[in-house]
Amino acid sequence: MVKTSWWARGLLAALACSWAALAQAEPTRITILQVNDWDRFEESGGRGGFARVASVLKNEGADRPEVLVVHAGDALSPSLFSGFDKGAHMIELLNLLPLDIFTPGNHEFDFGKEVAKQRFSEARFPIVSANITEPDGTPFAGVPPTRIVEVSGFKLGFFGLTTPQTKEISSPGDLIFSRPLEVAPRMANKLREEGADLIIAVAHTGFDEDLALYRQAAVDIILSGHDHDIRILYNGRVALIESGAQGDFVTAVDLALERVGEGERTRVVWTPSFRTIDTATVEPDPEIKRVTDALAQRLARELDVTIGGTATPLDSRRAVVRGEEAAIGNMIADAMRLAVGADVAITNGGGIRGDRLYPAGHRLTRRDVLTELPFGNKTVKLALTGKEIREALENGFSQLEQGAGRFPQISGMRVTVDLSRPPGQRVVEVRIGGTELEPDRTYTVATNDFLARGGDGYAVFARAKALIDPAAALLMASQVIDYVTTRGEIAPTVEGRIVIRR
Repeated sequence: MVKTSWWARGLLAALACSWAALAQAEPTRITILQVNDWDRFEESGGRGGFARVASVLKNEGADRPEVLVVHAGDALSPSLFSGFDKGAHMIELLNLLPLDIFTPGNHEFDFGKEVAKQRFSEARFPIVSANITEPDGTPFAGVPPTRIVEVSGFKLGFFGLTTPQTKEISSPGDLIFSRPLEVAPRMANKLREEGADLIIAVAHTGFDEDLALYRQAAVDIILSGHDHDIRILYNGRVALIESGAQGDFVTAVDLALERVGEGERTRVVWTPSFRTIDTATVEPDPEIKRVTDALAQRLARELDVTIGGTATPLDSRRAVVRGEEAAIGNMIADAMRLAVGADVAITNGGGIRGDRLYPAGHRLTRRDVLTELPFGNKTVKLALTGKEIREALENGFSQLEQGAGRFPQISGMRVTVDLSRPPGQRVVEVRIGGTELEPDRTYTVATNDFLARGGDGYAVFARAKALIDPAAALLMASQVIDYVTTRGEIAPTVEGRIVIRR
């Protein structure tokens, strides 16, 4: 038998105590999985969609209490299907996920205040909203401002924020949207008084608002939406996360939490790490896929619904929409301009893709509109000077001889073009509202989000101030469908909006 000296025994005992203390001091692990700006139920290009996101959540163990799932807003709109059922299918699908927190985005109000209230009542997941109230100050739809989730002895305090721009870019009626910078400190103090160890703002706000909250440092974590960006910022004190859009990616925030100190000096120390999970790397969940496949079939049936008729022939053949004023181009541009209340509209003929003739008397269907506008473009609203509008038009007519897709189909103005002049000097006259274009006057312009990014050579649009940006915009196709449905019968003609001299 080997004997151990007294000092060795003491050392072993001390080490054992130290190891036990280390084992007890192992931090608590909590994961938050975030999505935002997700209105598309199907995948696209092998990425996104409910079936793939569901697989990510299952792989991450979202059914366990230490894994929380957060949605930072924009679910009810602006998908094509939502135009038919006002977002009801999105609530049905979200109800199938282990969702712990949802904050309304601006698109939750695209169909009005009452529809939003109805959809919120159908949700079987918690919704929080700290800055949306009725005019009398009561919470909208009875939605609480905060929620505390207790996990492994730690209390996580959540509250919701929605961009005040919702008043201008959506249809919330008389609802009040308080300033996030004013609300955040109040909610943080409230949650701390209620015992929250970590304060998390679920904020459907633009990046400028996000940065202001980040610098304010009233909260620990900001889970944001609205910009459709993949973004992770962490300065050692505050974390800011956004997860792109459409469920293409899920951001995981892995938290290590521990209590340090004793008695009244006890405090919680948290350390985050971040993972961006590409949903293209997982197989779709088979159960959820059966549900989304059935929805796709429902959508197909919805598309074969008649929305109205045309009393005049419509010609969407490639050479027409890319080379001259077209009646169908006039109709589409009119629908865009009226939908956003702009002075004029400019859309590219290359975005009109049906390449067919519709005879007078044809009964138009939703599928017809989607065939003509297949790209899922949205209508944005920009502020441009008369000089900038002329620059945009010069670009539009610069490659007319080549049949380029940049050829403009327009609304709200009349343009005279002289093809004997060199590109960049072809626009002879522009009249808006019956008066000549004023170079220094500011006008509002409806266009599609592709052109607004500078697509098809419209660089001037990319420099313009956005009054309705892509994050707040609605689908062109839905606006055209609404335009035809409201009128029942349309009769667009070629009326001299574009006069081309050769």
